[in-house]
Amino acid sequence: MNKTKIKSFAKINLFLNVGKKINKTNLHDIQSLVCLVNLSDEIKIQKSKNKKDKISFFGKFSHYVYKKNTITKSISILRNKGLIPQNIHYNVKVNKRIPVFSGLGGGSSNAAYLIKNLIKKEKLTKQNKSIFSKYIGSDLKLFFETNQFFQKKLDQIVKLKTRINLYFIIVYPFLKSSTKEIYSKVKSVRKIKKNSIYENGTKKKVIKNLIKEQNSLEKIVVSKFPIIKNVLIELKKLNKCLFSRVTGSGSACFGVFLTKKSADLGLKKIRKKFPKFWCVVGKTI
Repeated sequence: MNKTKIKSFAKINLFLNVGKKINKTNLHDIQSLVCLVNLSDEIKIQKSKNKKDKISFFGKFSHYVYKKNTITKSISILRNKGLIPQNIHYNVKVNKRIPVFSGLGGGSSNAAYLIKNLIKKEKLTKQNKSIFSKYIGSDLKLFFETNQFFQKKLDQIVKLKTRINLYFIIVYPFLKSSTKEIYSKVKSVRKIKKNSIYENGTKKKVIKNLIKEQNSLEKIVVSKFPIIKNVLIELKKLNKCLFSRVTGSGSACFGVFLTKKSADLGLKKIRKKFPKFWCVVGKTI
């Protein structure tokens, strides 16, 4: 049977404002500028003759994946909702190249790209996307969108008028950061404001505004993992680094650059400074 090979890309939150909880969902309202980067897992999908699915993970970060994961959940939901046939099963192999528990969205990305591959586009209705997000992860819906977008609110995503091309030094300190735990420690929230700069602004205005932003979860992440503060400081000190930040609920950090040359030069220094951490250069896709 034919194998399908797909890439499942990571995401970076260029900033993240955490607002008050939304009563119906008990989730915090959030605002973020999100971009997908060229760091990816590889998923191989093949229909199976067996009467059950076979899901396997390999690669650098595979040992952190739970037996019940976003792939197994996705296939189960697709069957229960009648979106894939009950009598067809799959062999799925995932090469985990995106760090897990890192804020880079690897698990949600795996689920979204698998779903997009297994069902027809017209079945990706707003209602179905909401179901997937509810049972798999609230950030799953991000990976059904374009490669760069402004998340105005938890449930409102807007495409950017102007594409921004950026390079990143991404640092993963091999620390497992639980999204649930980090959000449970949120004590103060920010008012989610209307911000049209990210919808309609020029590249120059968008970047200028991004530098002023923050990640509301960063202090909580740094409090739990103090070494991350050192990483952020060293990233920011690099020549031509616009800003450094934690992505999502951590523990991965990133520094932002306008050119690959600047990022490549900075990477050498960061690897020398933190030889035990996983450090790579990435770019917007």
